[in-house]
Amino acid sequence: MKKFKEIFQNRNYMRLFLANFTSQLGSTIGLTAFMFYLLDRFTDQPAYASITELMYSLPTLAVFFMVGVLADRMDRQKIAYYCDWISALLSLSLIITIYVGWMPLIFAVLFLRSAVQKFFFPAEHGMVQGILEKDDYTTAAGLNQLVMSLFMLFGNGLGVFAYWTVGVYGALVVDFLSFVISALLIRACKISDLVRMPNGKHRIKDLTSKMMIGDFKSGFSYIMKNKLLRTLLIGFFVLGIVNGGFSVMPIFMLKFKLAPDTYEQFSIIIGIVFGAGVLIGSLIASLLSQKIKLYHLIIIGLFITGVFVIASSIPNHIILFMAVIFVSALALPLVNIGIGGWMPSIVDPKMMGRVQGMITPLMMLSQSITLGFVTISFPTFLSIDALYWLVGVCIILVGVFYLFTLPKYTRENEIMLAEVKESKA
Repeated sequence: MKKFKEIFQNRNYMRLFLANFTSQLGSTIGLTAFMFYLLDRFTDQPAYASITELMYSLPTLAVFFMVGVLADRMDRQKIAYYCDWISALLSLSLIITIYVGWMPLIFAVLFLRSAVQKFFFPAEHGMVQGILEKDDYTTAAGLNQLVMSLFMLFGNGLGVFAYWTVGVYGALVVDFLSFVISALLIRACKISDLVRMPNGKHRIKDLTSKMMIGDFKSGFSYIMKNKLLRTLLIGFFVLGIVNGGFSVMPIFMLKFKLAPDTYEQFSIIIGIVFGAGVLIGSLIASLLSQKIKLYHLIIIGLFITGVFVIASSIPNHIILFMAVIFVSALALPLVNIGIGGWMPSIVDPKMMGRVQGMITPLMMLSQSITLGFVTISFPTFLSIDALYWLVGVCIILVGVFYLFTLPKYTRENEIMLAEVKESKA
């Protein structure tokens, strides 16, 4: 807790943290309220809710090759600032389009807003890397994980509450205000030119398609040549598998094994249990990260998560199932915080935007592959128990791979950095 207090004494970090929080808060409330609005108004067309989710995730694939390049070439503070303002205006546009009631236009605005938001996080992460000391990166990753777990626990509930109290229009006004507050917090930051523009000053007209393709290739090449970084990115791929599996597997376990008649009610409780596990695990992981090496944290987290994912297939009683799920959720932040806290210390600030720009599509790819595999294989080829075993074994195998590679690549990376430091001296 002392480290949390110390890091918030950095006013720039505090503003960026609050800006990130309010930006996510508005997006979560608005999207959830809109989904419930669709389910209420178009009860006989549930596909609209699925399309809404698609409009939130699909833009990642449309803009992923640009977001990192822009975050490295343009002013990161301005990117984050204008992302918030454009998102705020699109929230107002969404209110108008919902009033008009033309669904293609509504989904187009949702798509645009989601695409704009994808540019925010690489720019924000790049600034955080520049304004913090190396020793503070893990603490910042712990705080990010803490926020994620809070949204996991209360995000949808806040959206539902907003929809019930002020309706979809009121929820979108909250959405608009949150983006405005985030923009003002970003603008209030006093960040040096070197952090905002690590590759020098550029203008929009300088960004030709040839330059952007070249920058994207150089970012990809940078990742492939750095063994430690390349290996850590495998962890994000695994987290995508976990996200994809846990988005459907607990529901399937309830419906087809543990609570066929009451699975809908219990699915809400399972979500709360999982979110609570991640929240408590975030606090534990933040404390452990100050005591042990980060690769130990990651490896331990993978082994515990994998074992308890497999163990989730064993209980025949719902209370025992919840207990096992809770422990697996408890261990997951060890991996998230370990990788998230390590990345900024090994990535060149000039490349941070492009590296961050690779993470989301990588996780989405593995999440989509997992969901596709589950769709095809269950229940025709695999039982629900077999799915838990498959996901758990995948996680453990990555833990074994990290056990043999991370210590070795860490030593190589430390030697390389020492040689670079000596050559500069």
